[in-house]
Amino acid sequence: MVGKSKNIKKPARRNVLFKLEDAPGRQVFVAGSFSDWQPRQKLSDKDGRGVYTARILLAPGEYEYKFVVDGEWRLDAANPNFVPNDFGTLNSLLTVTSGK
Repeated sequence: MVGKSKNIKKPARRNVLFKLEDAPGRQVFVAGSFSDWQPRQKLSDKDGRGVYTARILLAPGEYEYKFVVDGEWRLDAANPNFVPNDFGTLNSLLTVTSGK
């Protein structure tokens, strides 16, 4: 007997904006639990004024992250939520809701 396949709906991913203000001309990436801590997502400074942004689609849940600016790992100063990590420093904490 062949079972009926169930139409299981995955939670919709949300478009999350990451933003960092710094001096123009920097190399800025974001890395976190959503990217296995690999700084793959580059933030762009479209107008050259030092406002770096990137949008990432993330499923609902909690994520830890940091910015990587010219090779230096930094907290998100605009986010008051953070947690300690295994290296004795802090990671920024992001909660993505389902949007319902």
